[in-house]
Amino acid sequence: MPLPEGILDSALDAVGHTPLIRLDRIASVEGFKCNLLAKTEFLSAGGSIKDRIAKRMLEEAEKSGRLIPGVSTVIEATSGNTGIGLALACALKGYPLIITLPMKMSNEKIATLRALGAEVVRTPTEAAFDSPESHIGVAKRLRDAIPNSVILDQYSNPDNPLAHELTTGPEIIDAILADFSSHSSSHKSSGLVDVVVAGAGTGGTLTGVSRSLRRWNSEVIVIGVDPKGSVLAYPDALNESKDDAIYQVEGIGYDFVPKVLDRMPPTVDKWLKIGDDEAFPAALRLIKEEALLVGGSSGTALAGALKYLHSEEGKHIAQTEGKNVVVLLPDGLRNYMSKPWFLGAAQETETPLSKNIKKILERS
Repeated sequence: MPLPEGILDSALDAVGHTPLIRLDRIASVEGFKCNLLAKTEFLSAGGSIKDRIAKRMLEEAEKSGRLIPGVSTVIEATSGNTGIGLALACALKGYPLIITLPMKMSNEKIATLRALGAEVVRTPTEAAFDSPESHIGVAKRLRDAIPNSVILDQYSNPDNPLAHELTTGPEIIDAILADFSSHSSSHKSSGLVDVVVAGAGTGGTLTGVSRSLRRWNSEVIVIGVDPKGSVLAYPDALNESKDDAIYQVEGIGYDFVPKVLDRMPPTVDKWLKIGDDEAFPAALRLIKEEALLVGGSSGTALAGALKYLHSEEGKHIAQTEGKNVVVLLPDGLRNYMSKPWFLGAAQETETPLSKNIKKILERS
């Protein structure tokens, strides 16, 4: 599913169509012989993988008559990226939009939402999903009080996984097949997606991409990555932890299992738990080593892929030339420029080159 050619009618036509990029530098450092590939979703029009579901949920709601131009108000509970995708669509289509989201979400997300014209309501991060004070509870209260308002509800809307089943998965397949058939690459290829690794927020990405890829290759290994402190991994025993601290990585993990997530085999073969201490350094590696300007959830996905490929179960994949391992990078650095995990790494440090620069300028 290549990017449409010619002049696009609007930003909505630039949703998705993201490239698959080799992570050869990281793969080399890790000693992998397989192809480590990144689906760079932060290059979508709104900056994240959630653009896809926002576009589909809104357009399908219009087709069904749930949303009426000039009448309806859209309300959505989100960790930010679905909100930005909806704000992009609503700005173009003229729908008023109210976004509810937890306090821990970045100020950059708030600023982007407001710049796109959305009203933003922040809720306590610690509020349980079924609390009236949570971002979900507040969205429902506003829907009940505002006439002609609609919650598209990414947590239960079947158009969430369908967006990935119909676009994200096929794009990955097309890229692998195009590379395999071109015979111009210096990399060997199985011609298949052998492993796909993705974090889980609502779970729509994992569910939809798995369904798409399994129809093409029934042997694909699907790895779900869940933050420590979240409850999405299966079996449930994986979620048991003495560390009850709230994880700081944004956009993935929940305290309930959304309806759109099919978290058991054969949809997801294996779950891995990743902490902030693994996620943020992995994100910084993607930035520094591969020049991919990603956010923390992308780091979570990469950390999960590295953990699997270094495991007894995954090392045969890692050491097989031509095996294709795809890691989904859901969003970019734009939303996290003020976060401590990034600012700490972005501080000026003294290097041999900086010392040389200083000496040259002092002699001038």
